Amino acid sequence: MTTVMLVGATGLVGQAVLQQALADPAVARVVALTRKSLVPHPKLLNPLVDFERLPEDAAWWAVDAVVCTLGTTIAKAGSQAAFYKVDHDHPLEVAYLARRHGARAFAFNSALGADAASRVFYARTKGETERDLQAVGYPSLTLVRPGLIGGVRLESRPAEQLAVRISQWVQPLLPRRYRVVPAQRIAHHLLQAALAATPGVHVLPSEVLL
Repeated sequence: MTTVMLVGATGLVGQAVLQQALADPAVARVVALTRKSLVPHPKLLNPLVDFERLPEDAAWWAVDAVVCTLGTTIAKAGSQAAFYKVDHDHPLEVAYLARRHGARAFAFNSALGADAASRVFYARTKGETERDLQAVGYPSLTLVRPGLIGGVRLESRPAEQLAVRISQWVQPLLPRRYRVVPAQRIAHHLLQAALAATPGVHVLPSEVLL
């Protein structure tokens, strides 16, 4: 039985991970760090946190594995600097603290095209996060790189929603790596990677998530 920490539980993919983890008999407990309370569940521990001031010695850091689906948009964050905090700094701090308390596996929801050398800010941020996560020293690290994500978001992302609709219309004509990936499939791969904790660094490109 595995104790899994989840950060990003209120997002599209994070919600799917939470549902799957709570239903999975291999998961003993889910520790979901959020700003606002989640719906209670017997297997759920839901510490309310400020990601700008994470407590370093809380007992709930002692988990077996971490799934990170934290992410935002520049429009929602308000600036590139604020976006970088959410998509790079917060995942890194969670990774360091959980590893320090004994976590052995980390599964990160990155993005298609992640590249620390990219000229595109979004892709570069994801790439730098991947690079820096590798330096934390997890025995098992999985980097999941979906393209467009299919599902119903609680927050409005008009440009992304339009891109998803267009991609779904032309889906049969697109190479697999550019097809829309359902959030449930991404969540499945993230959770199973965390539970398997296979040694090494593993990159799952968008085409293998379908």
